[in-house]
This record gives sequence, C-alpha cells and structure tokens, in this order.
Amino acid sequence: MSLAALRITARGLVQGVGFRPLVYRLATAHKLTGRVENTGDGVCIEVFGPARVLARLPQEITAGLPPLARLDALVVEELPAGAAIPADFRIAPSSSGGPVSAPVTPDTDLCPNCREELFSPANRRHRYPFINCTDCGPRYTLQEKIPYDRGHTAMRIFSLCAECRREYEDPLDRRFHAQAICCPACGPRLALLDGQGRPLQDAAEPIAQAAAHLRAGRVVAIKGVGGFHLAALATSSEAVSLLRRRKRRPDKPLAVMVGDLEAARRFAQVPAEVEELLLCRRKPIVLLEKRAGCGLAPEVAPETPLVGLFLPYTPLHHLLFAEPGINALVMTSGNLSGEPIVRETGEALARLAEVADVFLTHDRAIEVRCDDSVLRPQAGGGFQFLRRSRSYAPEAICLPRDCGTTLALGARLKNTVCLSRGREGFVSHHIGDLDTASARLHQEEAVAHFERLFQLRPDLVVHDLHPDDPGAMLAGRRKGAARVAVQHHHAHAASCMAEHGLDGEVLAVTLDGSGWGDDNTVWGGEILLSSYERYERLAHLVPVAMPGGDVAARQPWRMAASHLLAAWGGALPGLSLPLLGLFARELPLVQGMIESGFNSPLTSSCGRLFDAVAALAGLCYENSYEGRAPALLEHCCVTKRLEPYPFAIAERRGAPWLLDAGPAIRALATELAAGGDVSRMATRFHETVAALFAGACVRLGSLRGNRRVVLSGGVFQNLTVLGLLRNRLQDAGFEVFCHRLLPANDGGLAFGQIMAGRAIRQSRRHGA
Repeated sequence: MSLAALRITARGLVQGVGFRPLVYRLATAHKLTGRVENTGDGVCIEVFGPARVLARLPQEITAGLPPLARLDALVVEELPAGAAIPADFRIAPSSSGGPVSAPVTPDTDLCPNCREELFSPANRRHRYPFINCTDCGPRYTLQEKIPYDRGHTAMRIFSLCAECRREYEDPLDRRFHAQAICCPACGPRLALLDGQGRPLQDAAEPIAQAAAHLRAGRVVAIKGVGGFHLAALATSSEAVSLLRRRKRRPDKPLAVMVGDLEAARRFAQVPAEVEELLLCRRKPIVLLEKRAGCGLAPEVAPETPLVGLFLPYTPLHHLLFAEPGINALVMTSGNLSGEPIVRETGEALARLAEVADVFLTHDRAIEVRCDDSVLRPQAGGGFQFLRRSRSYAPEAICLPRDCGTTLALGARLKNTVCLSRGREGFVSHHIGDLDTASARLHQEEAVAHFERLFQLRPDLVVHDLHPDDPGAMLAGRRKGAARVAVQHHHAHAASCMAEHGLDGEVLAVTLDGSGWGDDNTVWGGEILLSSYERYERLAHLVPVAMPGGDVAARQPWRMAASHLLAAWGGALPGLSLPLLGLFARELPLVQGMIESGFNSPLTSSCGRLFDAVAALAGLCYENSYEGRAPALLEHCCVTKRLEPYPFAIAERRGAPWLLDAGPAIRALATELAAGGDVSRMATRFHETVAALFAGACVRLGSLRGNRRVVLSGGVFQNLTVLGLLRNRLQDAGFEVFCHRLLPANDGGLAFGQIMAGRAIRQSRRHGA
C-alpha cells in the first residue's frame, strides 16, 4: 500500500462554519492521521494515509461543504519526505502567527435545526433567544479580529457550562467550535426595561410582555444582532403614527417584518424569485408591490406603492412572532433621524428614551453597528442593492487589480468604507450620512474595527475630492500613509467597472444628486471617458444655480424656480403653475440670489433636475428624506412608452458637450399649466432623460470608438430610468454594465475609490 502525506490549504469562508469538523469526519472515516487548524490564511490540513484515499480527499471536501462555507481555493501540496506521522487525526488550536488573509463570515439567520430546537419543549434551549450553532447565527457583528475564535468575539465574557463545553469540544457535534455557543445556564439574558433603565416588574417573560406592549400600540426598542430596532404594530395607524412622530420621520417608508412567507404574500405581490430571496439565509429587506387593502397601516409607506418586507432572522424574532397577535411589525433602525443606529443598552436609553416606551434588550455586546440590507427586484430578473449591510458585509468583492493595502473612506452620504487586501475589497456595513458628529465617530469606529479585524495597516488612504468632505478630514488626521483624492463621479465609474472586472476605458454615465467637480462646481449629470487612472469629462447637463446651496437639495421648489429661470432666459414664465402661486413671496428673493450668485453654486446635477420636475408637478416641495422627490415622480410613471420631450445637445470642440434639458422644462411646464396629466408628464420626462443621455453616448461612442458604457450614481436607483437608458444603449449596439454587487448610490463609492486611488497613485509614481 502506497502512503502519502499532503498539506491542503483551504481559502474562502472556511472559519467558524463547520469546515474543520467536516475534514475531521472525513479523515477519521478513512482512518487518516494528521491535523486541521484555522490560520490567518484560512484552514490548513496536514494529512497522512494511503495515496489512493488522499487523492480523493479534496473532491470529498468540496462535495461536503457545510451550509455557510464557501471554498475559493483548495491548494494541495506534498509534505516533505520524512515528516513525522502522527498517531491520530485531531483539530489543533488556531494559529495566530503569520499574515492574515482569511475572510470574515457575515451574520446569518437561524438554521432549521436550531429553529426546531427553539420550539421543542424537551430541548434544553427551548425558547432560548440566543440559540445558534456552527451553521447559523451572528458572526461579523460579534467578531473583533481574525481568526474567528471565541476569545476574539463578544462571547468571550460568557464562560461555557459543562454541557455547552462538551458540545463545543466534540468534533462530531453540530456545535463544535460554534464560537457563539451558549444556553440559558451560561449565556446572555434578556431584560425588559422602562425608559429609565429599570426592569419592569411584570417582565418574567420579557418577550411575551414586549408583545403585549406592541399589541397595546406602544413602541418597543429591540436589541438585535447589529443594533436596536424600533418596533410597532404595522397594522395599527395609531402605533405607526406615534413612532413616526417620535422618531421625527414624517414620510420615509418604514420596513416591515412579517412572520413567514404566507404573511408576506398577504401584504405584497411576491414573485417566485423574490420568495427565494426572502427565504434565503441573509434575510434582507426586499421592496415589493403592496397588495390593495392588505391591512397594513397606510402610514407605513404613505407615498409609495412599495413596501419593504423581511422575515425573522434571529431566535428572538421567531419567538416574538410566535406570540398571539404579532404578524406584522414595523422594524426600523433604532436611531433618530440622521444619527447612526444605536448599539448598546445605555446608548439606547440615552438616545431613544423619548421614542420607545419599553426596551427589550440583552447583555451580549455588539462589536459592529449593522443596519439591515435592502434590495429591490428589477424588471427582467435580478435585484438591485439599495443598501448592502447586514448578512452581506464584509464579504470580499474581487478587485480586477492588486490594490495592496488601501483604505477608501467613501462619500458624505450613504457612507461605507472599503479596505483592500491584494485583490480583495472588503466593503463595510452601511454607516450612513456623515452630517453629525456621532455619525462621523461611527465612521472612525468602523475604520478602526476593519483594521483590527483584518490586521491591516493601509499604506494609502483615498477620499473624496471635496476639501471639506468628512473622509478628507479623517484622512488628514491619519499618519504614516499616502493620500489620494478621487473625484466623486470618477469613483462611481470605477466602482461599476471594478464590479465587472473591466479594464481600459469606458464611457461612464454617472447621474446623482451631487459630487464636487474639478472645476469647483457641483456635478451630477455626467458622461465621462473613464479608466481607473484618469477620466475626461465628455458631456454634462447644462449647469443651473442651486439657490441656497444645500438648502436647495432639501427644498425642490428652489430647483424648480432655478430651472424655470434658466429655461426662460432669466425670467419666470407667465404660466399657471401651483408652485408659482405657493411661493410667490419667496421667488423674488430666490431670483435675486441666482442673479447675484449669492450662495447659489452651479450644478449639473441630474438628481436636482428630478427634484425640479417633481416640484413643478406639485408632487414634492420638501425633501423630508433624501431622494423623496425623484421617488414620487417615478411612482407616477405609466408602463406605456411615450415620446420624450425635446432637448438639445451642444457639441463643443475642446470642452465638454452641453446636454440641455431646458427645452424639456419649457414643454412639460407648459403642458402642466394647461392641465396636462401628471402621470403622462412623469413618463415623458423619464423617457427624455434616457433619450438625452443615450443620444449623447451614441455620438460620443462613435467619435471615441468606445462601445462599453457603465451606469452608476444614485439616480439609477430609479429603475424606470435605468431600464429605459439601458434598453436604448443596447439597441444602439453598446455593451452596458450596471451595478449588481453594490448599490448604484454612494454606498458603492468606496469600492471605486480603492481602484481609482491605487491606480492614480501608481501612475504618479511611474511618471505617467
């Protein structure tokens, strides 16, 4: 019998997911000897036995992967001759030496086995809200650093009882080395507190009592895996209205958790492909078409035909939905408007005491604040990320080039950060808008955690071009690393390019609300010729003034006035538009600001153009949340194809072409003043935006010899514009690339900053 000795290195999601027990079971079944251990590189297997058996082992490992494992590489090498042959096969303690390259496993929902135990009276974990095993439960939000061992997680303070210790140490047990393993005797505990932090006297059963408060129309703050949710009965107008008033969130749609797929079908249209997404281990929020008369309170999503639904993903959720009368709960992020999600109990009591009536909390720490992920189905199949966070972050996304160790700090809005390790890009959870001191501190916490988690110290820090951008200021405070500023829309282009592994140059249509341009104006309606190293601004919307600066982004009527003035040559038209009457007193001041240039920066923003049209139509005069006006405009569209409004493209030699929406503004304002249908106007406007940018791309593509187009920026969260533009470009023979792994909005920007920043740095060093 021929003997052999192999070293097998497994890379991918192979730590904390039951991979070592799989190897142990295979090795002992074949009477092999050796060892398996977690390392900074993944999992290392040294195995001795008959050559014919070892030859089959890699295939058997690949075929038997545990549910949460993902195998990226399995490197097989022969061990040097003369290696000592051990007497048995064992699972060795994790090795912490050497470079770290193992990935981090995202959080996942409760597995079927644990759910069965949760509701089994005979099981010792019956109704225990922290039940988990190797195949499920929190990961990223508990983990402090690599490798994924209990001592590196928030569970380090909970000493295992004898029974949990036996399960933890038994390689044949489902909970072998499940780092979050615990039970009622040794694990975290729930508590129900009032707004002063005092335990409620009647809360011997905290979940049942919390359910009673919810049924009574009260707001309950619930500590989850990545922070607190604010919960209220989604079928009660009074409860949802109370939550809105207290949270200061008057209009923005609220997410709803429902108990099961059948409940989801009662409230919304759920196509087969969406069922699969709702039921998957990640449990994201999915935007779906509401059913008429479904029973949800109108206040849940008062201005939209869509509702964001998701299913329970923690044991506590499952227990809560097993309570009588709990079938649909608003479960929105536990924060005040503009603040990061609250993470710990003391913080919740300090920040949410005026929002929540009671607090359902526990004593397991959260290492990382992590909001829920949000996706929207696309026509024709697939899904679009609106927010990539819990259960997706921080999974690595492949970079098309080696970016070394680079840190990108993202954008001011919808912030995420990204850290690269060679050709892996780790995009963080959703951090949010950086308009408050607490939000900026959250960004710093996220950066520090990423560097500690992956044991990396970047030699390059990338930030936005705007000198007052929070990322630029944070980069300025860091020592020992080079800095590169990347223009906002160049980063958008690079993000979409990198997702698809593109190299060379592409045409990039980047449409969003704002980004600082290299000419010191506000960009947002751009066509670039982009590579990773550089970009050229080929065309853009004709700039108009933003009277009041950032105030104009919050008050779309100002942008409507600006576009009217630009379209009519500096004078307001004598049309019967509601806006002109409602703001008759304010309009002369706004006109004066524009004429003098006082606090009225120029912008080519497509997002602000959408704002203007929504205000002209009387749909939205105040953006109580970012993107409200464009969303309301999109919801007015009909599916029937209509002719676009007129527009103009001014070709200029040696300067970017000007894309003029002025003719469209004149036509649609005149149509509205004559009593035209708003749905027809909204549909024609969307057709106009698509036709304008497609027409420019066709002419520029012929001129530059480029037939590849990437579409990026927050405007492409509008699936109507995205679909219309993509179809026009494809019909014209272009290869079109859209985001699929990251949001089109600024949540995907840091990934592009990594690629562009490293490429710019290298080109400078080489004198390009």
